[in-house]
Amino acid sequence: MAATPALASELTDRGFDNVVLWPRGVDTGLFHPRAIDLCLPAPVFLSVGRVAVEKNLEAFLDVDLPGTKVIVGDGPARVSLEEAYPDAIFLGEKQGEALADIYAAADVFVFPSKTDTFGLVLLEALASGLPVAAFPVKGPRDVIGDAPVGALDHDLGRACFAALDVCRQDCVAFAANYTWEASARVFIDSIRAVGAVLPGGNGTEQPRFVA
Repeated sequence: MAATPALASELTDRGFDNVVLWPRGVDTGLFHPRAIDLCLPAPVFLSVGRVAVEKNLEAFLDVDLPGTKVIVGDGPARVSLEEAYPDAIFLGEKQGEALADIYAAADVFVFPSKTDTFGLVLLEALASGLPVAAFPVKGPRDVIGDAPVGALDHDLGRACFAALDVCRQDCVAFAANYTWEASARVFIDSIRAVGAVLPGGNGTEQPRFVA
């Protein structure tokens, strides 16, 4: 079971059989639009995730943007980035309602990573009504594709400005296809499909799975 078409294709190329897609899910009961004001100059460009070299946060922090850049998360690069970019707001690690409030209060979610296979934070942002700005690479491309819920561009600054014009309700509607219930349904259907073709009979044997 693979989270994205790119991963499924890679597994197939490496000789795996019966590869199926199993999209991740987001808690839409927690992440949803709400009226929150962070009392920061708008627009607010938000990035959420581990603050580490592989997340490519400098690509976001170097972009000349109006308003405020907000970073949520912690990691080994946080101290150095705070020193190098004093105009950005570093809020540290947030969870639960506190995190959901920050998503809802922002204007654009910026995802500068070029190495993530499936950024679950993308779904959290979209469920909160937050359009995505990202590079057109494997993770963001697999999650949002051509859907009108963000902007993918090799120029991240251009993507950020384009995302400001995206309809927030379109983002919420898109994320509704990635609920926990939908993810669980795909998992169960995949198990039933594999069980039905096992030798011996009609799914009566219990298969072993690695996800």
